[in-house]
Amino acid sequence: MSAKLTSLQGNKACALGAVAAGCRFFAGYPITPSSEIAENLSRELPLVDGVFIQMEDEIASMAAVLGASLGGVKSMTATSGPGFSLKQENLGYAALAEVPCVIANVMRGGPSTGMPTRPSQGDIMQSRWGTHGDHPIIVLAPASVEEVYRQTIRAFNLSEAFRVPVVVLYDEAIGHLVDTVDLPAPGTFEVIDRKWADGPVEGFEPYRAGEDGVPPMPRPGDGYRTHTTGLTHKESGFPTQVPAEVTRVTRRLLDKIEQHRDVIEQFEQVECEDADILVVAIGIAARASERAVRAARERGIKAGLLRPITLWPFPEEELRRLAAGARHVLVPEMNAGQLILEVQRLCPDSARVSGLNRYDGESTHPGEVLAKIEELNHE
Repeated sequence: MSAKLTSLQGNKACALGAVAAGCRFFAGYPITPSSEIAENLSRELPLVDGVFIQMEDEIASMAAVLGASLGGVKSMTATSGPGFSLKQENLGYAALAEVPCVIANVMRGGPSTGMPTRPSQGDIMQSRWGTHGDHPIIVLAPASVEEVYRQTIRAFNLSEAFRVPVVVLYDEAIGHLVDTVDLPAPGTFEVIDRKWADGPVEGFEPYRAGEDGVPPMPRPGDGYRTHTTGLTHKESGFPTQVPAEVTRVTRRLLDKIEQHRDVIEQFEQVECEDADILVVAIGIAARASERAVRAARERGIKAGLLRPITLWPFPEEELRRLAAGARHVLVPEMNAGQLILEVQRLCPDSARVSGLNRYDGESTHPGEVLAKIEELNHE
């Protein structure tokens, strides 16, 4: 059963998805082109006894989100490129201290202040490696208004399940796209809450994990003694620099994502199984690419599209499988070449990898993707 059809903007879909997932705290600072997320949550959260705070800057916003999450509340923030850069230190703290949280990043032209009102996909690599060190993170890349809603819910579910920061990453064109959507009715989709500690208080170790690699969180007020730090720590929560302990802790942080790839990874395929030319794209560039692929098929060209929905961890095995049967792999993206680095790493030598780049503040157009597909088809 679904709710009634409604006309919805991408950024508003993000806000409504967050509330539906159980988000009850938002801290943020207005920044184009993500400000509608904060604007809508400032209205929606009070209706469900939630809290909205406009902070003095992006650094404080991320810190407030972590504090609320450690206090037991599902929490998020929203930003764009320059603000996302400022959030990186506390995002790293969230990864190491295993604080569940969601960050929506609506990409705009950069670097620096760049082009605040123009679309970009320049934060692909920053979303994975923006904070320093080896750290776990999940990044979801929706490509439609309805998918923004559903993937925001999923972002909270993954964050809670694996105690990891999750980034919902989409470009300005998706954020400001208005579409007619059929949203799922409340109670018809899964909402996951974090695993709470329920064992003996004595001898409790806040970072002792079971077979799933995810330690249960102590609920505030339940009497568990904890120590939370951004320093590398052992299972007790207290700092360590003992090489064997550091290796064990870091390995667990990374493995809790790797061992659950079957749950985390999502992708979409369009005409891929016999594709001679495989297109790999996300966001608005993927929407343009899908139209180009279908037009190419009408012209007898065996083109296909692989669209990562889970951008990080990247769907490595699926790309390897599809690229093994392709002569060409084309990567349209709205930057000078970021997604292509991951694609090149995973493709066999038999497949030639080409980029199609825009960084002029305009969205990728189906016609330019189709022209490139036709060019590659004649090689």
